[in-house]
Amino acid sequence: MAEDTQGASNNERLLAAARSDNEELILDVFQQGGFDINCKDGLGNTPLHNAVSHGSTEVLEHILSHEECDVDPINTIEGATPLHLAMRIEHTALRQHIVESLLDAGADTYIKDKNGETALDILPPDETEIRQLITKARAQLNVSHEDIASDDEDGDAGSGSGSEED
Repeated sequence: MAEDTQGASNNERLLAAARSDNEELILDVFQQGGFDINCKDGLGNTPLHNAVSHGSTEVLEHILSHEECDVDPINTIEGATPLHLAMRIEHTALRQHIVESLLDAGADTYIKDKNGETALDILPPDETEIRQLITKARAQLNVSHEDIASDDEDGDAGSGSGSEED
């Protein structure tokens, strides 16, 4: 399948790998370098959007593991993040797997699309497991912010070097 993309740029190959769940192709692109993990196609979809939309679970994990991956890119047409797109996956187990991966990578559950809806707003009402995952992610985010604030309140307790006068 790599022959189909030989004349393509590495960004185009990355987008194609995400659409087709072609792990061999994405690993080849990663090895070659010279690509933008957050590149966009004509509709403003990144490789992450494409991997989610096409249920490309193998490629999804590689994209999410890339240190420069933006887990919350917003596409042009719908103003949707990959998490929004994941909510539309019909296969329940696949939807749950992808949502878990996105949440584990730090996806923002509060971003609204062009219709003013968060991913939770477009989740089918009977999806209690995913609803619980999002609720848990939101709770963890709130706890994390509280922890950061309390660390800052400690003030200047010292240089942190651990050395004391003898």
